[in-house]
Amino acid sequence: MYSTLLLECRDAIATITLNRPDKRNAVTSGMIADLQAALDAVEKKPQDARRDPDRAGQAFCAGMDLEMLAAIAKQSPTENQEDSRRIAKMLRRIWSFPRPMISAVNGAAYAGGCGIATLCDFTLAASQAKFGYTEVKIGFLPAIVPSS
Repeated sequence: MYSTLLLECRDAIATITLNRPDKRNAVTSGMIADLQAALDAVEKKPQDARRDPDRAGQAFCAGMDLEMLAAIAKQSPTENQEDSRRIAKMLRRIWSFPRPMISAVNGAAYAGGCGIATLCDFTLAASQAKFGYTEVKIGFLPAIVPSS
């Protein structure tokens, strides 16, 4: 059903697990769409969501996929603005979700992954969890997305 995440619903709890372990769960356009669809499914009918108990990798989310960042560099300003709006919509959706959201961070939560983790109502972190807005190392301002 989803190509970049796993969705499991058991009793009254839905678990969404980012599932690109080979890329440290880096964010792509597909992941943004999958996350929006999974949140819609959970909000509407969690009992109908797919059950998948597998777990995905050792990083929570390493931020944007490097291939996606390379593609963004070749886009027009209009295309870049649209990508930013898609990301902003996903982040606002997490922040404003009508049910409590808990992120469980085991490993790296960098850049956009840090944003995803910290926008949840509660963030639980394993002792080896690492958080950071590392995009500053490559000249990007962290957590900047358009407001509309």
